[in-house]
Amino acid sequence: MQAAYYDPYDVELNADPYPMFRRLREEQPLFYNEQYDFYAISRFADVNRALVDYETYSSARGAIVELIKANIDIPSGALIFEDPPIHDIHRKLLARMFTPRKINALEPKIREYCAQALDPLVGTGRFDFVKDLGAVMPMQAISALLGIPEDDQVMVREHTNATMRTEAGKPMEAEKGIVGADIFETYIDWRKDNPSDDIMTELLNVEFEDEHGVTRHLTRDELLIYINVVAGAGNETTTRLIGWAGKVLAEHPDQRRELAENPALIPQAVEELLRYEPPAPHVARYVTRDVELYDRTVPEGSVMMMLIGAAVRDHRQFPPDGDVFDIHREVRQHLAFSVGTHYCLGSALARLEGRVALEEILKRFPEWDVDMTNASLSPTSTVRGWESMPAVL
Repeated sequence: MQAAYYDPYDVELNADPYPMFRRLREEQPLFYNEQYDFYAISRFADVNRALVDYETYSSARGAIVELIKANIDIPSGALIFEDPPIHDIHRKLLARMFTPRKINALEPKIREYCAQALDPLVGTGRFDFVKDLGAVMPMQAISALLGIPEDDQVMVREHTNATMRTEAGKPMEAEKGIVGADIFETYIDWRKDNPSDDIMTELLNVEFEDEHGVTRHLTRDELLIYINVVAGAGNETTTRLIGWAGKVLAEHPDQRRELAENPALIPQAVEELLRYEPPAPHVARYVTRDVELYDRTVPEGSVMMMLIGAAVRDHRQFPPDGDVFDIHREVRQHLAFSVGTHYCLGSALARLEGRVALEEILKRFPEWDVDMTNASLSPTSTVRGWESMPAVL
């Protein structure tokens, strides 16, 4: 039997990485990929510990292998690519935009977006979980928060998706991971003269004390990066969650029936979907000092990939078998939204979108079969999910 091996760019492997993830957890909990020169950890306890330890595993050079290797300057304001204390300063600014009040106020709007997408499909016999809903509603919701006009939302969505896209089987071009914020310049100029109750207006006007103790406003570049980060993060992962819901619930019709009959179970089902098929299956960090793991030294300067997709299936955290989908599973911490300083700011919004989407889908379509011959996986090295998940109703 060949040794366990993980290649994040292997299209065939990524179609179903879980058997390999299981082997890595048991046979090589510290794995080294010689071809791309990175280490990987796969057990829940190890991944959880490493994500929290930002001093050893730094985000400041990026969170994907290609970006860390390129060693390029990361622009200020790219929160996901920062460590404390500067990360905390920038995060605090955004946290004010994602208050529970603001998120909860979006529920009627999100429901309305779902109805607009789903009602025309009733009686047609077909529904694509991603193209008809998953790719549309999250962008509408984040645009409502940001203040992006409806007419431009498709263009913005296509732009943010393009920055994450990779050619199948190939690494991402490093610069693509952080550039392209200029698409939002016109909105910023317009919002200066037309303030509104949205994130863009708040970010334009916010005053804060930066890491040098200077009280100031955000620079134009920082503002653009912020908005780019929010638009990208608030769109892609929820899109994938809805795609996975279509596939996984079709494979578990008894549990789907329970959800249709008892919508109170839906929030728990959303957590289990996030655990079972996390949209972001791995994240990378720069190793700042020599680390001893499993009787080996991971040298300073290495890249460590944290295999979230493997960790969330670990039976040590999710007994008796993490490879089983179960909406009645005891809710335990999963890592789909990360943990520690980089815990996802938009997690409450993603949960709200997932819950409302499932409620509205099941209300109209309590049963469906997925058409896997016409489904297609999205070619990105940072998120894993479907570009198309057609269903026959």
